[in-house]
Amino acid sequence: MDYRKELNDQLKVAMKAKDATSLKTIRDLKSRIQMREIEKGEALKEAEIVKLVQTAAKQRKEAIALYEQGDRPELVAAENAELQVLKKYLPQMMDETAMEDLVKRILKETGAVSMGDMGKVMGPLMKAAAGKADGKRLQEIVKGMLSS
Repeated sequence: MDYRKELNDQLKVAMKAKDATSLKTIRDLKSRIQMREIEKGEALKEAEIVKLVQTAAKQRKEAIALYEQGDRPELVAAENAELQVLKKYLPQMMDETAMEDLVKRILKETGAVSMGDMGKVMGPLMKAAAGKADGKRLQEIVKGMLSS
């Protein structure tokens, strides 16, 4: 997916539709990308843009949790709407079975057998699952397989 082109196209669609939520979210995302490119001094690769989108989505999820604790349903709704816009730009995530298969493969490749081997498993695992799986969930699966 060419994120820059997609974001520009969706920005135009949001403007024409007068969709304030999409407009705000896409502009924020474009701003994050531009700021990161300025910091870095070169254009971002697709993987780096995906990471920025994931960070923005994670921030929305955290905000939703905090607003729910504070009993602020209107803010929860706003953050949730922005999260739905961001999800369009996230890569397809692995399902539970795929994550378990990947963990089994990495455990076999690294020869890990105990919880002491956790460190040598997580590096290659996170590299193999980059952007396609939740790191916390992968860690839970590894712990479960190494402790049994």
